[in-house]
Amino acid sequence: MSNARRSPARFLLMAFFIVFVIFLYGPMFAIITLSFQGPDGGLTFPMQGFSLHWFAELFKEQRVGDFKASFSRSLLLATIVMLLTVAISLMAGLAFRKNFKGSAALFYLVVASLIVPSILLTLGIGLLFDRLGLETHWWSSGLGAHLSWTLPFGLLIMFAIFNRFDKAYEEAARDMGASAWQVVRFVIVPIIAPSLIGVGLFGFTLSFDEFARSLLVMGVRNTLPLEIFGMTTTVTTPTLYALGTLTTLVSFLMIGLSLLVIRHLSARRVRLQNAREAGDA
Repeated sequence: MSNARRSPARFLLMAFFIVFVIFLYGPMFAIITLSFQGPDGGLTFPMQGFSLHWFAELFKEQRVGDFKASFSRSLLLATIVMLLTVAISLMAGLAFRKNFKGSAALFYLVVASLIVPSILLTLGIGLLFDRLGLETHWWSSGLGAHLSWTLPFGLLIMFAIFNRFDKAYEEAARDMGASAWQVVRFVIVPIIAPSLIGVGLFGFTLSFDEFARSLLVMGVRNTLPLEIFGMTTTVTTPTLYALGTLTTLVSFLMIGLSLLVIRHLSARRVRLQNAREAGDA
């Protein structure tokens, strides 16, 4: 009786989930499919053959825009943002474990960048560089704008990590004579390494796809989102779809690589724990 009563609700929830997945991923799959159009294909269905022609066109000289340079620029910027986000978030997380003077005000200041509209923040950074007589570049003003987006997320993740971190490991290391640096390097970082990879993945993906915080601070050299936006009204071939497919592939590769590294670290931890238990026995 109970299963019969629940079946209509389950059916409705399943239907809602299917519609949600189609709405979320349908456009992406359509773009990926159309990127494999033949040389005579256009921007809409039906498909005119099947080939990798438009992927090859990506790396040729374009009449409008520069796919290759903007893609490389975004990839490099996202990698730098990822590394800085992990390092700064880790140091900030360690610092906030102690109730230092002004910690509350600093926390609210960091989180405030999530509340301020992105376009206002990037406008402020652009105006600041202009007033200082500095030229905006992707590696200076652009890097700062992206970090203002990734660091709050990294810090919030570090709060969650250290709130459930068992301090007994640190105390045991100190009892054995380890210095503060050795505790961080050989105890804390190895334990939270999978979470740090998650912070890095956040930093990379948020930076790689960011448009609003890139709009007014990248100078004359566009990142990939800006280049795509500029080409939406000029590029009339599936080259644009091929670029979208390529960027999606990069994101999935980063996720897959992160999962592999996390799996390796987890397996390594299990092996070390088993070896330690065998030694104690």
